[in-house]
Amino acid sequence: MNHIKRFFTTVLGHERWQALTIPIFSILCSLIAISVIILLLGKNPLDAFQSLLAGSGWLAKTNYSGGKGQINDFMGMLTAFTPMLFAALAVIIALRSGLFNIGVSGTMLVAGFLAMVLVGYSDLSAYLARPLVLLIAIISGAAVGGLIGWLKYQFNIHEVVSSIMLNNIFAYLIGFFIKTRYLDPLTRQSRYIGATARLESQPFTLGGYTTSFPLGLPLALLAAIGLWWLLTKTKWGLEFNAVGQNAKAAEYAGIKVGRTMILSMVISGALAGLAGVTYYLGFFKSIQPGVLTSVGFDSIAVALLGNIHPLGAILSTTLITTLTYGAVYMSSVVGVRQEITSLIVGMVLLFSACAGFIKMWVERTRRDAEEVVEGLTGPTLRTADTEPDEVAKDPARWNQEAGEPL
Repeated sequence: MNHIKRFFTTVLGHERWQALTIPIFSILCSLIAISVIILLLGKNPLDAFQSLLAGSGWLAKTNYSGGKGQINDFMGMLTAFTPMLFAALAVIIALRSGLFNIGVSGTMLVAGFLAMVLVGYSDLSAYLARPLVLLIAIISGAAVGGLIGWLKYQFNIHEVVSSIMLNNIFAYLIGFFIKTRYLDPLTRQSRYIGATARLESQPFTLGGYTTSFPLGLPLALLAAIGLWWLLTKTKWGLEFNAVGQNAKAAEYAGIKVGRTMILSMVISGALAGLAGVTYYLGFFKSIQPGVLTSVGFDSIAVALLGNIHPLGAILSTTLITTLTYGAVYMSSVVGVRQEITSLIVGMVLLFSACAGFIKMWVERTRRDAEEVVEGLTGPTLRTADTEPDEVAKDPARWNQEAGEPL
Protein backbone atom coordinates (compact mmCIF):
# COMPACT_ATOMS: atom_id res chain seq x y z
CA MET A 1 0.00 0.00 0.00
CA ASN A 2 2.86 2.38 0.81
CA HIS A 3 4.38 1.74 -2.61
CA ILE A 4 1.04 2.56 -4.27
CA LYS A 5 0.72 5.80 -2.29
CA ARG A 6 4.28 6.73 -3.14
CA PHE A 7 3.59 6.11 -6.83
CA PHE A 8 0.49 8.33 -6.90
CA THR A 9 2.09 11.13 -4.90
CA THR A 10 5.06 11.06 -7.27
CA VAL A 11 2.92 11.12 -10.42
CA LEU A 12 0.19 13.49 -9.21
CA GLY A 13 2.02 15.50 -6.58
CA HIS A 14 4.06 17.82 -8.78
CA GLU A 15 2.30 21.18 -8.39
CA ARG A 16 3.41 22.44 -11.78
CA TRP A 17 1.71 19.58 -13.64
CA GLN A 18 -1.27 18.89 -11.36
CA ALA A 19 -3.58 20.91 -13.61
CA LEU A 20 -2.92 18.28 -16.30
CA THR A 21 -2.14 15.03 -14.44
CA ILE A 22 -5.10 15.05 -12.05
CA PRO A 23 -7.79 15.57 -14.76
CA ILE A 24 -6.18 12.84 -16.89
CA PHE A 25 -6.15 10.52 -13.89
CA SER A 26 -9.82 11.33 -13.21
CA ILE A 27 -10.76 10.56 -16.81
CA LEU A 28 -8.89 7.25 -16.72
CA CYS A 29 -10.75 6.28 -13.53
CA SER A 30 -14.05 7.16 -15.19
CA LEU A 31 -13.21 5.05 -18.26
CA ILE A 32 -12.47 2.08 -16.01
CA ALA A 33 -15.81 2.52 -14.24
CA ILE A 34 -17.60 2.86 -17.59
CA SER A 35 -15.92 -0.31 -18.85
CA VAL A 36 -17.28 -2.20 -15.86
CA ILE A 37 -20.81 -0.94 -16.60
CA ILE A 38 -20.57 -1.93 -20.27
CA LEU A 39 -19.31 -5.37 -19.25
CA LEU A 40 -22.32 -5.78 -16.97
CA LEU A 41 -24.50 -5.06 -20.00
CA GLY A 42 -22.82 -7.96 -21.77
CA LYS A 43 -20.92 -5.82 -24.29
CA ASN A 44 -17.27 -5.33 -25.06
CA PRO A 45 -15.99 -1.96 -23.75
CA LEU A 46 -13.30 -1.81 -26.43
CA ASP A 47 -15.93 -2.14 -29.14
CA ALA A 48 -17.98 0.63 -27.51
CA PHE A 49 -15.06 3.04 -27.28
CA GLN A 50 -13.91 2.21 -30.80
CA SER A 51 -17.40 2.90 -32.18
CA LEU A 52 -17.49 6.25 -30.36
CA LEU A 53 -14.23 7.23 -32.04
CA ALA A 54 -15.45 5.98 -35.41
CA GLY A 55 -18.76 7.82 -35.11
CA SER A 56 -16.95 11.10 -34.47
CA GLY A 57 -14.47 10.65 -37.31
CA TRP A 58 -11.31 9.80 -35.36
CA LEU A 59 -11.38 6.25 -36.76
CA ALA A 60 -12.83 4.82 -39.96
CA LYS A 61 -16.16 3.01 -39.93
CA THR A 62 -16.55 -0.46 -41.43
CA ASN A 63 -18.77 0.97 -44.17
CA TYR A 64 -20.28 4.27 -45.27
CA SER A 65 -23.36 5.27 -47.20
CA GLY A 66 -24.59 8.28 -49.15
CA GLY A 67 -21.21 9.01 -50.68
CA LYS A 68 -19.73 10.05 -47.33
CA GLY A 69 -16.53 8.98 -45.61
CA GLN A 70 -14.49 9.44 -42.47
CA ILE A 71 -13.68 13.05 -43.35
CA ASN A 72 -17.39 13.94 -43.27
CA ASP A 73 -17.78 12.55 -39.75
CA PHE A 74 -14.67 14.37 -38.57
CA MET A 75 -15.76 17.70 -40.03
CA GLY A 76 -19.17 17.22 -38.46
CA MET A 77 -17.54 16.67 -35.10
CA LEU A 78 -15.47 19.84 -35.53
CA THR A 79 -18.63 21.75 -36.40
CA ALA A 80 -20.18 20.62 -33.09
CA PHE A 81 -16.89 21.27 -31.28
CA THR A 82 -16.78 24.97 -32.19
CA PRO A 83 -19.85 26.31 -30.31
CA MET A 84 -19.10 24.09 -27.32
CA LEU A 85 -15.60 25.56 -26.99
CA PHE A 86 -16.91 29.13 -27.22
CA ALA A 87 -19.54 28.35 -24.58
CA ALA A 88 -16.98 26.73 -22.25
CA LEU A 89 -14.74 29.79 -22.54
CA ALA A 90 -17.72 31.99 -21.66
CA VAL A 91 -18.23 29.98 -18.48
CA ILE A 92 -14.51 30.03 -17.62
CA ILE A 93 -14.05 33.81 -17.71
CA ALA A 94 -17.08 34.24 -15.46
CA LEU A 95 -15.94 31.56 -13.00
CA ARG A 96 -12.48 33.11 -12.81
CA SER A 97 -14.18 36.30 -11.60
CA GLY A 98 -16.29 34.49 -9.04
CA LEU A 99 -19.46 34.52 -11.15
CA PHE A 100 -21.55 31.56 -12.32
CA ASN A 101 -22.93 32.32 -15.77
CA ILE A 102 -25.74 29.87 -16.31
CA GLY A 103 -27.28 32.07 -19.00
CA VAL A 104 -25.04 30.93 -21.86
CA SER A 105 -27.90 29.15 -23.64
CA GLY A 106 -30.11 32.25 -23.52
CA THR A 107 -27.30 34.46 -24.77
CA MET A 108 -26.63 32.01 -27.59
CA LEU A 109 -30.29 32.18 -28.57
CA VAL A 110 -30.33 35.99 -28.64
CA ALA A 111 -27.17 36.22 -30.76
CA GLY A 112 -28.30 33.49 -33.13
CA PHE A 113 -31.76 35.00 -33.60
CA LEU A 114 -30.53 38.55 -34.22
CA ALA A 115 -27.86 37.36 -36.65
CA MET A 116 -30.42 35.21 -38.43
CA VAL A 117 -33.01 37.99 -38.77
CA LEU A 118 -30.62 40.83 -39.62
CA VAL A 119 -28.23 38.96 -41.91
CA GLY A 120 -29.32 35.34 -42.38
CA TYR A 121 -32.33 36.19 -44.55
CA SER A 122 -30.65 39.01 -46.47
CA ASP A 123 -29.07 39.03 -49.92
CA LEU A 124 -25.66 40.20 -48.72
CA SER A 125 -22.58 38.54 -50.15
CA ALA A 126 -20.65 36.07 -48.04
CA TYR A 127 -17.71 38.48 -47.68
CA LEU A 128 -20.01 40.99 -45.98
CA ALA A 129 -22.56 38.71 -44.33
CA ARG A 130 -20.21 36.51 -42.33
CA PRO A 131 -18.22 39.32 -40.67
CA LEU A 132 -21.54 41.02 -39.84
CA VAL A 133 -22.80 37.80 -38.26
CA LEU A 134 -19.76 37.66 -35.98
CA LEU A 135 -20.04 41.36 -35.14
CA ILE A 136 -23.72 41.03 -34.23
CA ALA A 137 -22.90 38.02 -32.07
CA ILE A 138 -20.21 39.86 -30.13
CA ILE A 139 -22.30 43.01 -29.57
CA SER A 140 -25.55 41.27 -28.63
CA GLY A 141 -23.82 38.69 -26.44
CA ALA A 142 -21.79 41.36 -24.67
CA ALA A 143 -24.98 43.35 -24.03
CA VAL A 144 -26.71 40.36 -22.41
CA GLY A 145 -23.66 39.48 -20.34
CA GLY A 146 -23.17 43.09 -19.32
CA LEU A 147 -26.82 43.27 -18.21
CA ILE A 148 -26.35 40.27 -15.93
CA GLY A 149 -23.16 41.76 -14.49
CA TRP A 150 -24.80 45.15 -14.00
CA LEU A 151 -27.76 43.62 -12.16
CA LYS A 152 -25.27 41.82 -9.92
CA TYR A 153 -23.32 45.00 -9.17
CA GLN A 154 -26.14 47.55 -9.01
CA PHE A 155 -28.87 45.57 -7.23
CA ASN A 156 -26.94 42.58 -5.86
CA ILE A 157 -29.17 40.22 -7.88
CA HIS A 158 -27.40 36.87 -8.00
CA GLU A 159 -26.21 36.09 -11.50
CA VAL A 160 -27.70 32.58 -11.38
CA VAL A 161 -31.17 33.96 -10.67
CA SER A 162 -31.00 36.73 -13.28
CA SER A 163 -29.51 34.50 -15.97
CA ILE A 164 -32.12 31.76 -15.45
CA MET A 165 -34.93 34.30 -15.65
CA LEU A 166 -33.43 35.86 -18.78
CA ASN A 167 -33.10 32.40 -20.33
CA ASN A 168 -36.85 31.88 -20.05
CA ILE A 169 -37.67 35.41 -21.19
CA PHE A 170 -35.50 35.09 -24.29
CA ALA A 171 -36.80 31.60 -25.11
CA TYR A 172 -40.47 32.61 -24.99
CA LEU A 173 -40.01 35.99 -26.65
CA ILE A 174 -37.91 34.70 -29.54
CA GLY A 175 -40.16 31.66 -29.86
CA PHE A 176 -43.13 34.02 -30.32
CA PHE A 177 -41.41 35.94 -33.13
CA ILE A 178 -40.35 32.74 -34.88
CA LYS A 179 -43.85 31.24 -34.75
CA THR A 180 -45.48 34.43 -36.01
CA ARG A 181 -42.99 35.62 -38.63
CA TYR A 182 -40.20 33.19 -39.46
CA LEU A 183 -41.73 29.72 -39.05
CA ASP A 184 -41.24 27.02 -41.66
CA PRO A 185 -44.59 25.17 -41.82
CA LEU A 186 -42.92 21.88 -42.70
CA THR A 187 -40.15 21.68 -40.12
CA ARG A 188 -41.97 23.77 -37.47
CA GLN A 189 -38.66 25.57 -36.95
CA SER A 190 -37.34 28.85 -38.26
CA ARG A 191 -36.67 29.05 -41.97
CA TYR A 192 -33.19 27.98 -42.96
CA ILE A 193 -30.76 30.84 -43.38
CA GLY A 194 -29.13 31.70 -46.68
CA ALA A 195 -25.92 30.01 -47.72
CA THR A 196 -23.92 33.25 -47.67
CA ALA A 197 -24.52 33.77 -43.93
CA ARG A 198 -23.65 30.24 -42.88
CA LEU A 199 -20.43 29.92 -40.92
CA GLU A 200 -19.04 27.11 -43.01
CA SER A 201 -16.78 27.05 -46.01
CA GLN A 202 -17.82 26.35 -49.54
CA PRO A 203 -17.99 22.59 -50.20
CA PHE A 204 -14.67 21.14 -51.26
CA THR A 205 -13.38 17.70 -52.15
CA LEU A 206 -10.93 15.93 -49.87
CA GLY A 207 -9.97 12.28 -50.19
CA GLY A 208 -12.65 11.80 -52.80
CA TYR A 209 -15.45 13.08 -50.54
CA THR A 210 -17.24 16.42 -50.56
CA THR A 211 -17.29 18.23 -47.24
CA SER A 212 -17.09 21.69 -45.68
CA PHE A 213 -15.03 23.26 -42.90
CA PRO A 214 -16.45 25.18 -39.87
CA LEU A 215 -15.26 28.76 -40.28
CA GLY A 216 -15.62 29.50 -36.58
CA LEU A 217 -13.11 26.84 -35.53
CA PRO A 218 -9.91 28.92 -36.00
CA LEU A 219 -11.58 31.82 -34.19
CA ALA A 220 -12.55 29.54 -31.30
CA LEU A 221 -8.99 28.26 -30.92
CA LEU A 222 -7.64 31.82 -31.08
CA ALA A 223 -10.20 32.83 -28.44
CA ALA A 224 -8.95 30.08 -26.12
CA ILE A 225 -5.34 31.20 -26.54
CA GLY A 226 -6.32 34.86 -26.19
CA LEU A 227 -8.30 34.20 -23.01
CA TRP A 228 -5.34 32.29 -21.55
CA TRP A 229 -3.10 35.27 -22.32
CA LEU A 230 -5.63 37.68 -20.84
CA LEU A 231 -5.96 35.75 -17.59
CA THR A 232 -2.27 35.03 -17.07
CA LYS A 233 -0.33 37.87 -18.68
CA THR A 234 -2.35 41.05 -18.20
CA LYS A 235 -3.44 43.35 -15.41
CA TRP A 236 -7.08 42.62 -16.19
CA GLY A 237 -6.46 38.92 -15.72
CA LEU A 238 -4.88 39.58 -12.35
CA GLU A 239 -7.93 41.60 -11.35
CA PHE A 240 -10.34 38.91 -12.58
CA ASN A 241 -8.55 36.24 -10.57
CA ALA A 242 -8.25 38.45 -7.49
CA VAL A 243 -11.97 39.25 -7.47
CA GLY A 244 -12.78 35.59 -8.01
CA GLN A 245 -10.59 34.50 -5.10
CA ASN A 246 -11.75 37.14 -2.61
CA ALA A 247 -13.80 40.14 -3.66
CA LYS A 248 -13.41 41.97 -0.35
CA ALA A 249 -9.64 41.57 -0.32
CA ALA A 250 -9.48 42.70 -3.95
CA GLU A 251 -11.50 45.81 -3.12
CA TYR A 252 -9.21 46.53 -0.18
CA ALA A 253 -6.26 46.26 -2.59
CA GLY A 254 -7.76 49.01 -4.76
CA ILE A 255 -9.44 46.90 -7.45
CA LYS A 256 -12.81 48.17 -8.65
CA VAL A 257 -14.81 45.01 -8.02
CA GLY A 258 -18.02 46.17 -9.70
CA ARG A 259 -16.28 47.23 -12.88
CA THR A 260 -14.32 43.98 -12.97
CA MET A 261 -17.46 41.86 -12.55
CA ILE A 262 -19.30 43.71 -15.31
CA LEU A 263 -16.29 43.50 -17.64
CA SER A 264 -15.90 39.76 -17.08
CA MET A 265 -19.59 39.23 -17.85
CA VAL A 266 -19.30 41.38 -20.98
CA ILE A 267 -16.47 39.16 -22.23
CA SER A 268 -18.39 36.06 -21.17
CA GLY A 269 -21.46 37.25 -23.04
CA ALA A 270 -19.46 38.05 -26.18
CA LEU A 271 -18.02 34.52 -26.19
CA ALA A 272 -21.49 33.07 -25.60
CA GLY A 273 -22.74 35.12 -28.54
CA LEU A 274 -20.08 33.61 -30.77
CA ALA A 275 -21.16 30.20 -29.51
CA GLY A 276 -24.70 31.09 -30.57
CA VAL A 277 -23.93 32.03 -34.16
CA THR A 278 -21.56 29.09 -34.69
CA TYR A 279 -24.35 26.84 -33.44
CA TYR A 280 -27.46 28.32 -35.06
CA LEU A 281 -25.76 29.56 -38.23
CA GLY A 282 -23.15 26.83 -38.47
CA PHE A 283 -24.09 23.54 -36.85
CA PHE A 284 -27.90 23.67 -36.74
CA LYS A 285 -28.74 26.36 -39.36
CA SER A 286 -32.16 27.14 -37.86
CA ILE A 287 -33.82 27.78 -34.49
CA GLN A 288 -36.41 25.60 -32.79
CA PRO A 289 -38.89 27.97 -31.12
CA GLY A 290 -39.18 27.82 -27.34
CA VAL A 291 -36.20 25.50 -26.93
CA LEU A 292 -32.85 26.32 -25.35
CA THR A 293 -29.89 24.34 -26.62
CA SER A 294 -28.18 22.06 -24.13
CA VAL A 295 -24.77 23.33 -25.30
CA GLY A 296 -24.92 26.24 -22.86
CA PHE A 297 -25.57 23.95 -19.91
CA ASP A 298 -23.13 21.22 -20.99
CA SER A 299 -20.43 23.87 -21.31
CA ILE A 300 -20.48 24.34 -17.53
CA ALA A 301 -19.41 20.74 -17.07
CA VAL A 302 -16.89 21.06 -19.90
CA ALA A 303 -15.33 24.11 -18.23
CA LEU A 304 -15.04 22.25 -14.91
CA LEU A 305 -13.59 19.22 -16.66
CA GLY A 306 -10.97 21.50 -18.23
CA ASN A 307 -9.98 22.68 -14.74
CA ILE A 308 -11.44 26.16 -15.48
CA HIS A 309 -8.50 26.78 -17.81
CA PRO A 310 -8.87 28.09 -21.38
CA LEU A 311 -6.36 25.63 -22.83
CA GLY A 312 -7.73 22.79 -20.75
CA ALA A 313 -11.14 23.59 -22.24
CA ILE A 314 -9.83 22.60 -25.68
CA LEU A 315 -9.07 19.08 -24.44
CA SER A 316 -12.27 18.71 -22.42
CA THR A 317 -14.39 19.98 -25.32
CA THR A 318 -12.72 17.47 -27.61
CA LEU A 319 -13.52 14.62 -25.22
CA ILE A 320 -17.14 15.56 -24.57
CA THR A 321 -17.87 16.34 -28.24
CA THR A 322 -16.36 13.02 -29.29
CA LEU A 323 -18.56 11.16 -26.82
CA THR A 324 -21.78 12.93 -27.73
CA TYR A 325 -21.26 13.07 -31.50
CA GLY A 326 -20.31 9.39 -31.77
CA ALA A 327 -23.24 8.18 -29.64
CA VAL A 328 -25.57 7.32 -32.50
CA TYR A 329 -23.04 5.12 -34.26
CA MET A 330 -22.07 3.38 -31.01
CA SER A 331 -25.72 2.63 -30.33
CA SER A 332 -26.25 1.04 -33.74
CA VAL A 333 -23.00 -0.95 -33.85
CA VAL A 334 -22.56 -2.17 -30.28
CA GLY A 335 -26.26 -2.59 -29.60
CA VAL A 336 -26.58 -0.44 -26.49
CA ARG A 337 -29.08 2.33 -25.97
CA GLN A 338 -28.00 5.78 -27.05
CA GLU A 339 -28.66 7.03 -23.51
CA ILE A 340 -25.57 5.12 -22.39
CA THR A 341 -23.60 8.05 -23.79
CA SER A 342 -25.23 10.35 -21.24
CA LEU A 343 -24.13 7.88 -18.59
CA ILE A 344 -20.58 7.91 -19.97
CA VAL A 345 -20.45 11.71 -19.99
CA GLY A 346 -21.93 11.79 -16.50
CA MET A 347 -19.32 9.36 -15.20
CA VAL A 348 -16.51 11.40 -16.75
CA LEU A 349 -17.83 14.57 -15.14
CA LEU A 350 -18.43 12.85 -11.79
CA PHE A 351 -14.86 11.66 -11.53
CA SER A 352 -13.58 14.99 -12.79
CA ALA A 353 -15.53 16.71 -10.03
CA CYS A 354 -13.42 14.69 -7.60
CA ALA A 355 -10.25 16.42 -8.84
CA GLY A 356 -10.25 18.69 -5.80
CA PHE A 357 -10.50 15.71 -3.48
CA ILE A 358 -7.70 13.90 -5.32
CA LYS A 359 -5.45 16.95 -5.01
CA MET A 360 -6.23 17.21 -1.28
CA TRP A 361 -5.55 13.49 -0.80
CA VAL A 362 -2.21 13.73 -2.62
CA GLU A 363 -1.16 16.73 -0.53
CA ARG A 364 -2.17 15.05 2.72
CA THR A 365 -0.40 11.81 1.80
CA ARG A 366 2.77 13.69 0.90
CA ARG A 367 2.59 15.73 4.10
CA ASP A 368 2.14 12.58 6.19
CA ALA A 369 5.18 11.04 4.52
CA GLU A 370 7.25 14.14 5.28
CA GLU A 371 6.15 14.05 8.90
CA VAL A 372 7.26 10.42 9.18
CA VAL A 373 10.68 11.30 7.80
CA GLU A 374 10.90 14.31 10.08
CA GLY A 375 10.00 12.14 13.06
CA LEU A 376 12.91 9.87 12.25
CA THR A 377 15.48 12.57 11.54
CA GLY A 378 14.32 15.60 13.51
CA PRO A 379 13.79 19.06 11.97
CA THR A 380 17.05 19.08 10.07
CA LEU A 381 18.55 20.92 7.16
CA ARG A 382 20.10 18.27 4.98
CA THR A 383 23.00 19.00 2.69
CA ALA A 384 23.64 17.22 -0.56
CA ASP A 385 26.17 14.83 0.95
CA THR A 386 24.28 14.13 4.18
CA GLU A 387 23.35 10.50 4.63
CA PRO A 388 19.86 9.89 6.11
CA ASP A 389 21.16 7.12 8.39
CA GLU A 390 23.82 9.40 9.86
CA VAL A 391 21.23 12.11 10.47
CA ALA A 392 19.01 9.65 12.27
CA LYS A 393 21.89 8.55 14.51
CA ASP A 394 22.93 12.04 15.58
CA PRO A 395 20.47 14.74 14.45
CA ALA A 396 21.78 17.29 16.95
CA ARG A 397 25.22 17.29 15.36
CA TRP A 398 23.83 17.85 11.86
CA ASN A 399 21.59 20.66 13.14
CA GLN A 400 24.57 22.31 14.72
CA GLU A 401 26.66 22.03 11.56
CA ALA A 402 23.76 23.41 9.56
CA GLY A 403 23.77 26.49 11.76
CA GLU A 404 20.49 25.78 13.56
CA PRO A 405 20.21 26.28 17.36
CA LEU A 406 19.97 23.08 19.39
